[in-house]
Amino acid sequence: METGDACGFVPFKDKHSDSDIRNILSNNKVVCVVGASDTPGKDAHDVPSYLMSKGYTIIPVNPNHQKVLGVDSYKSINDVTQKVDIVEIFRPSSEVYKIVQDSIKKHPKVIWMQEGIYDKKAVDIAEKDGITVIFNRCMYKEHLRLFGV
Repeated sequence: METGDACGFVPFKDKHSDSDIRNILSNNKVVCVVGASDTPGKDAHDVPSYLMSKGYTIIPVNPNHQKVLGVDSYKSINDVTQKVDIVEIFRPSSEVYKIVQDSIKKHPKVIWMQEGIYDKKAVDIAEKDGITVIFNRCMYKEHLRLFGV
């Protein structure tokens, strides 16, 4: 399977160890959230909200919102001017390849595809550019599991 299915089901996840994930979450604090939402109860809102509460800087990208979590939102990742450590993707797998192409121009250290999100071609081009790729994992769940409350 090249991408997640229509329901967002991906039957596998990346091969990174707990140590790898702990290192990524400890050393990369600026997270560009593509598909960030201003609607409480949606993962694309609650995950970045949690990360903010843990000291991460969130850069929302959503063309439909001027602000998300009180932070100015960008229409596209191409519009982001700040340095980005992690690009966190909350968009369907079918949109991931284009997002990753644009993300590579920002030179992030990590591309993180949330649970149910995967595109093999996107993984391949990011890794070819030296970017670590995490997929089919939730940053909130991984942070909570590895660092506790």
